[in-house]
Amino acid sequence: MRNRWGILAILFVVRLTIAFQFQSVAAVAPLLQDSFGVGIADIGILIGLYFTPGIVLALPGGAIGRALGDKPTTILALLLMTAGSLVMATTGIWGWQMAGRLVSGAGGVLLTVQLTKMATDWFAGREIATAMAIFVNSWPVGVGISLLVLPAIGTAYGAGAVFLAAGVLTAIGIALIMFYQPSPAVTVCAVASGWPDAPALLAVIVAGMIWGLYNVAFAMIFSFGPTLLTERGWSIAAAGSAISVVMWLSVISVPTGGYLADRGKPFVLTIAASLVVAALLAWLSRSDAVIIILILIGIIGGLPAGPMMSLAARVLAPETRALGMGVFYTLFYAAMMLGPALAGRLAKSAGTAAVAFDLGALTVLACPPLMLLFERIVSLRYRRKPILTRH
Repeated sequence: MRNRWGILAILFVVRLTIAFQFQSVAAVAPLLQDSFGVGIADIGILIGLYFTPGIVLALPGGAIGRALGDKPTTILALLLMTAGSLVMATTGIWGWQMAGRLVSGAGGVLLTVQLTKMATDWFAGREIATAMAIFVNSWPVGVGISLLVLPAIGTAYGAGAVFLAAGVLTAIGIALIMFYQPSPAVTVCAVASGWPDAPALLAVIVAGMIWGLYNVAFAMIFSFGPTLLTERGWSIAAAGSAISVVMWLSVISVPTGGYLADRGKPFVLTIAASLVVAALLAWLSRSDAVIIILILIGIIGGLPAGPMMSLAARVLAPETRALGMGVFYTLFYAAMMLGPALAGRLAKSAGTAAVAFDLGALTVLACPPLMLLFERIVSLRYRRKPILTRH
């Protein structure tokens, strides 16, 4: 398959398996608390463990992908994800639950870094914000499906069946990735890959922080939203369905934001949407108008996703893309590991999951100043870089 939009469709479906697996814990958190006798802080740690391997594997993950190639690396990642789900599905010991989550997370790290590099290979310089918006839209789709399907599976058959379903989906991803073909435009650069220059590396670090902090806020919604609503008397199934509203509306708002960014002012769009989302998160924990606020978050919150994900592509050449994406995701995973764990601790101290949404609002508010810093770095980099002309 050489059609880049067909390739993107494959990458989309394979990537949603990560979101589906990540959400499998939060979707049935109350069941896990009852089955294993653990508290909300333990659930927060289990959720965050999925991203823990990213701190140490994201950077070497780029090197692994460069050494093994795109397709073998993605297959290895999906095998790890499948194995982790099977461990969680078959054990009744909390320690093994954590071990299975770590194995799944390690596969998710490798898969995330590699798929992002593969998508960038096909679209760098050509509608990149639109393509990356569609690409990251696989996350809300995966989480939305999990919120609709997994609580019902868990209620009927138990938490083990939930993790087994996640394993089956990742196994299907292995079959799909067989149809992937590398981009002809970057094949010749594979042997000459290396590190970005210092300004580009700094820009990628800032971009990773932006993407990580913004996603922490959404992790609060999907990880602690069901718990917040069950605290207010909602059933597990009803809470999952309500929170999934954000995901399903993001299916529309994320690609819309990418389209607008490719044809307008991505910087202004990202800043404005971030400020509104921060206000909505703070409002959600203090209001009974849950559905209205979730609808607004779904409509507005997805708009900056494409522009944010395309930041790294703006400064990474094909030969620096593998390691550069590793750096990008190292920052992302650090934020995503610490965010849910910290939120779980705060929720335990406060006696309510509502405090997690205040934390999410603060992380989103950190994104606009970081965007300003990124633009400053990029402008200085291109101002100092000599322009080569042909005579």
